[in-house]
Amino acid sequence: MNDILIFILSLVGAFVLRVCGFGFGVFTMAWLPYLLPSYGEATTLSGILAMVGSVFVTCKNWRKINWHKLTPILITFIVSSCASIYFVSVADDHLLKRILGVMLIVASLWFLVISKHVKVRPTIPVQITMGTISGVMGGLFAMHGPAAVLYFLACSKDKDEYVVLTMTYLLLGNIMMLGFRIHNGFLTAAVGHAFLYGIVAVALGTWVGSKVFHHLSTDIVKKVSYAYIAISGALSLFMS
Repeated sequence: MNDILIFILSLVGAFVLRVCGFGFGVFTMAWLPYLLPSYGEATTLSGILAMVGSVFVTCKNWRKINWHKLTPILITFIVSSCASIYFVSVADDHLLKRILGVMLIVASLWFLVISKHVKVRPTIPVQITMGTISGVMGGLFAMHGPAAVLYFLACSKDKDEYVVLTMTYLLLGNIMMLGFRIHNGFLTAAVGHAFLYGIVAVALGTWVGSKVFHHLSTDIVKKVSYAYIAISGALSLFMS
Protein backbone atom coordinates (compact mmCIF):
# COMPACT_ATOMS: atom_id res chain seq x y z
CA MET A 1 0.00 0.00 0.00
CA ASN A 2 2.82 2.40 0.85
CA ASP A 3 4.44 1.74 -2.55
CA ILE A 4 1.20 2.62 -4.35
CA LEU A 5 0.83 5.84 -2.36
CA ILE A 6 4.44 6.80 -3.11
CA PHE A 7 3.80 6.19 -6.83
CA ILE A 8 0.69 8.40 -6.79
CA LEU A 9 2.38 11.15 -4.78
CA SER A 10 5.37 11.14 -7.14
CA LEU A 11 3.14 11.22 -10.22
CA VAL A 12 1.08 14.20 -9.09
CA GLY A 13 4.10 15.96 -7.58
CA ALA A 14 6.09 15.68 -10.83
CA PHE A 15 3.14 16.98 -12.84
CA VAL A 16 2.77 20.00 -10.56
CA LEU A 17 6.54 20.60 -10.61
CA ARG A 18 6.63 20.68 -14.40
CA VAL A 19 3.60 22.96 -14.77
CA CYS A 20 4.31 25.37 -11.89
CA GLY A 21 8.12 25.17 -11.70
CA PHE A 22 8.00 24.09 -8.04
CA GLY A 23 5.77 22.26 -5.57
CA PHE A 24 6.99 18.66 -5.48
CA GLY A 25 8.11 18.85 -1.85
CA VAL A 26 5.11 20.90 -0.73
CA PHE A 27 2.80 18.20 -2.08
CA THR A 28 4.69 15.04 -1.12
CA MET A 29 5.82 16.06 2.37
CA ALA A 30 2.22 16.12 3.56
CA TRP A 31 2.40 12.30 3.35
CA LEU A 32 5.97 11.00 3.11
CA PRO A 33 6.90 11.44 6.81
CA TYR A 34 4.20 8.86 7.56
CA LEU A 35 5.26 6.42 4.82
CA LEU A 36 9.01 6.26 5.47
CA PRO A 37 10.75 4.94 8.63
CA SER A 38 12.02 8.39 9.65
CA TYR A 39 11.49 12.06 8.90
CA GLY A 40 15.03 12.44 7.53
CA GLU A 41 14.45 9.60 5.06
CA ALA A 42 11.21 11.26 3.91
CA THR A 43 13.00 14.53 3.10
CA THR A 44 15.73 12.57 1.29
CA LEU A 45 13.27 10.69 -0.93
CA SER A 46 11.34 13.86 -1.73
CA GLY A 47 14.56 15.70 -2.59
CA ILE A 48 15.90 12.94 -4.87
CA LEU A 49 12.65 12.57 -6.79
CA ALA A 50 12.29 16.36 -7.19
CA MET A 51 15.89 16.46 -8.41
CA VAL A 52 15.13 13.89 -11.09
CA GLY A 53 11.99 15.77 -12.10
CA SER A 54 13.92 19.01 -12.63
CA VAL A 55 16.97 17.54 -14.40
CA PHE A 56 15.13 17.02 -17.70
CA VAL A 57 14.12 20.67 -18.10
CA THR A 58 17.45 22.05 -16.84
CA CYS A 59 19.58 19.95 -19.18
CA LYS A 60 17.38 20.73 -22.17
CA ASN A 61 17.44 24.50 -21.58
CA TRP A 62 20.81 25.08 -19.85
CA ARG A 63 21.85 27.70 -22.43
CA LYS A 64 18.91 29.89 -21.34
CA ILE A 65 19.95 30.03 -17.66
CA ASN A 66 20.56 33.58 -16.42
CA TRP A 67 23.24 33.00 -13.77
CA HIS A 68 23.16 36.64 -12.65
CA LYS A 69 19.60 36.13 -11.43
CA LEU A 70 20.36 32.72 -9.92
CA THR A 71 23.77 32.75 -8.22
CA PRO A 72 23.21 35.01 -5.14
CA ILE A 73 20.04 33.24 -4.01
CA LEU A 74 21.66 29.84 -4.59
CA ILE A 75 24.75 30.63 -2.49
CA THR A 76 22.59 31.88 0.38
CA PHE A 77 20.45 28.78 0.11
CA ILE A 78 23.43 26.44 0.44
CA VAL A 79 24.51 27.95 3.77
CA SER A 80 21.10 27.93 5.44
CA SER A 81 20.09 24.48 4.13
CA CYS A 82 23.28 22.87 5.46
CA ALA A 83 22.55 24.14 8.96
CA SER A 84 18.91 23.02 8.73
CA ILE A 85 19.79 19.48 7.62
CA TYR A 86 22.12 19.16 10.60
CA PHE A 87 19.22 20.12 12.85
CA VAL A 88 17.11 17.34 11.28
CA SER A 89 19.86 14.84 12.12
CA VAL A 90 19.73 15.64 15.85
CA ALA A 91 16.06 16.56 16.38
CA ASP A 92 13.23 14.22 17.37
CA ASP A 93 10.95 13.11 14.51
CA HIS A 94 7.80 14.06 16.42
CA LEU A 95 9.18 17.54 17.03
CA LEU A 96 9.98 17.92 13.33
CA LYS A 97 6.46 16.91 12.35
CA ARG A 98 5.05 19.49 14.75
CA ILE A 99 7.34 22.16 13.29
CA LEU A 100 6.23 21.09 9.81
CA GLY A 101 2.61 21.53 10.84
CA VAL A 102 3.27 25.04 12.18
CA MET A 103 5.17 26.02 9.03
CA LEU A 104 2.33 24.78 6.86
CA ILE A 105 -0.11 26.89 8.85
CA VAL A 106 2.13 29.94 8.36
CA ALA A 107 2.59 29.15 4.67
CA SER A 108 -1.13 28.77 4.05
CA LEU A 109 -1.91 32.06 5.81
CA TRP A 110 0.91 33.83 3.96
CA PHE A 111 -0.14 32.78 0.48
CA LEU A 112 -3.87 33.00 1.10
CA VAL A 113 -3.97 36.37 2.89
CA ILE A 114 -0.68 38.28 2.90
CA SER A 115 1.35 37.51 -0.23
CA LYS A 116 -1.00 39.31 -2.63
CA HIS A 117 -0.24 42.57 -0.79
CA VAL A 118 3.56 42.10 -0.96
CA LYS A 119 5.57 43.15 -4.01
CA VAL A 120 8.91 41.36 -4.42
CA ARG A 121 11.67 43.16 -6.31
CA PRO A 122 14.61 41.28 -7.90
CA THR A 123 17.34 42.85 -5.75
CA ILE A 124 20.35 41.33 -3.94
CA PRO A 125 18.79 41.82 -0.44
CA VAL A 126 15.65 40.05 -1.66
CA GLN A 127 17.73 37.19 -3.06
CA ILE A 128 19.58 36.81 0.25
CA THR A 129 16.35 36.88 2.25
CA MET A 130 14.50 34.44 0.00
CA GLY A 131 17.57 32.21 -0.25
CA THR A 132 17.81 32.00 3.53
CA ILE A 133 14.13 31.19 3.97
CA SER A 134 14.27 28.73 1.10
CA GLY A 135 17.32 26.99 2.60
CA VAL A 136 15.63 26.55 5.97
CA MET A 137 12.45 25.27 4.33
CA GLY A 138 14.44 22.94 2.08
CA GLY A 139 16.66 21.56 4.82
CA LEU A 140 13.85 20.99 7.32
CA PHE A 141 10.92 20.16 5.08
CA ALA A 142 12.28 19.39 1.54
CA MET A 143 10.18 22.26 0.19
CA HIS A 144 12.55 25.05 -0.79
CA GLY A 145 10.49 26.18 -3.78
CA PRO A 146 7.73 28.43 -2.33
CA ALA A 147 10.02 31.17 -0.96
CA ALA A 148 12.30 31.22 -4.00
CA VAL A 149 9.43 31.20 -6.47
CA LEU A 150 8.30 34.65 -5.31
CA TYR A 151 11.67 36.01 -6.40
CA PHE A 152 11.76 34.08 -9.68
CA LEU A 153 8.25 35.21 -10.61
CA ALA A 154 9.33 38.82 -10.03
CA CYS A 155 12.57 38.70 -12.02
CA SER A 156 11.64 36.46 -14.97
CA LYS A 157 10.82 38.05 -18.31
CA ASP A 158 8.51 35.21 -19.42
CA LYS A 159 7.26 31.78 -18.39
CA ASP A 160 10.13 29.96 -20.10
CA GLU A 161 12.82 31.86 -18.19
CA TYR A 162 10.83 31.42 -14.98
CA VAL A 163 10.66 27.64 -15.32
CA VAL A 164 14.34 27.32 -16.33
CA LEU A 165 15.40 29.40 -13.29
CA THR A 166 13.22 27.49 -10.84
CA MET A 167 14.14 24.07 -12.22
CA THR A 168 17.87 24.86 -12.18
CA TYR A 169 17.59 26.21 -8.65
CA LEU A 170 15.74 23.08 -7.48
CA LEU A 171 18.17 20.76 -9.26
CA LEU A 172 21.35 22.33 -7.88
CA GLY A 173 19.81 22.81 -4.44
CA ASN A 174 18.69 19.20 -4.22
CA ILE A 175 22.09 17.91 -5.37
CA MET A 176 23.79 19.88 -2.60
CA MET A 177 21.26 18.85 0.03
CA LEU A 178 21.58 15.21 -1.01
CA GLY A 179 25.27 15.36 -0.15
CA PHE A 180 24.45 16.76 3.30
CA ARG A 181 21.76 14.11 3.85
CA ILE A 182 24.06 11.25 2.85
CA HIS A 183 26.61 12.58 5.31
CA ASN A 184 23.96 12.47 8.04
CA GLY A 185 22.89 8.92 7.21
CA PHE A 186 19.49 9.64 5.63
CA LEU A 187 20.08 7.73 2.35
CA THR A 188 18.95 4.22 3.36
CA ALA A 189 17.68 1.01 1.78
CA ALA A 190 14.09 2.13 2.49
CA VAL A 191 14.70 5.31 0.48
CA GLY A 192 16.20 3.27 -2.36
CA HIS A 193 13.21 0.92 -2.42
CA ALA A 194 10.70 3.79 -2.51
CA PHE A 195 12.76 5.56 -5.19
CA LEU A 196 12.28 2.62 -7.58
CA TYR A 197 8.51 3.18 -7.48
CA GLY A 198 8.73 6.96 -7.49
CA ILE A 199 11.11 7.37 -10.43
CA VAL A 200 8.69 5.79 -12.92
CA ALA A 201 5.90 8.06 -11.70
CA VAL A 202 8.16 11.14 -11.91
CA ALA A 203 9.01 10.41 -15.55
CA LEU A 204 5.32 10.00 -16.42
CA GLY A 205 4.19 13.06 -14.46
CA THR A 206 6.93 15.22 -16.00
CA TRP A 207 5.97 14.16 -19.52
CA VAL A 208 2.27 14.90 -19.00
CA GLY A 209 3.09 18.21 -17.30
CA SER A 210 5.28 19.33 -20.20
CA LYS A 211 2.38 18.85 -22.61
CA VAL A 212 0.13 21.00 -20.45
CA PHE A 213 2.76 23.69 -19.81
CA HIS A 214 3.29 24.57 -23.48
CA HIS A 215 -0.37 25.50 -23.85
CA LEU A 216 -0.35 27.99 -20.96
CA SER A 217 0.42 31.72 -21.03
CA THR A 218 2.84 33.43 -18.62
CA ASP A 219 -0.04 34.98 -16.66
CA ILE A 220 -1.79 31.64 -16.27
CA VAL A 221 1.44 29.98 -15.09
CA LYS A 222 1.83 32.67 -12.42
CA LYS A 223 -1.79 32.34 -11.31
CA VAL A 224 -1.55 28.55 -11.19
CA SER A 225 1.67 28.84 -9.16
CA TYR A 226 0.13 31.11 -6.52
CA ALA A 227 -3.09 29.09 -6.39
CA TYR A 228 -1.17 25.86 -5.99
CA ILE A 229 0.82 27.23 -3.04
CA ALA A 230 -2.42 28.18 -1.29
CA ILE A 231 -4.15 24.86 -1.99
CA SER A 232 -1.08 22.88 -0.95
CA GLY A 233 -0.81 24.81 2.28
CA ALA A 234 -4.44 24.10 3.14
CA LEU A 235 -4.17 20.44 2.12
CA SER A 236 -0.97 19.86 4.05
CA LEU A 237 -2.35 21.64 7.09
CA PHE A 238 -5.36 19.32 7.07
CA MET A 239 -3.13 16.23 6.71
CA SER A 240 -0.88 17.37 9.58
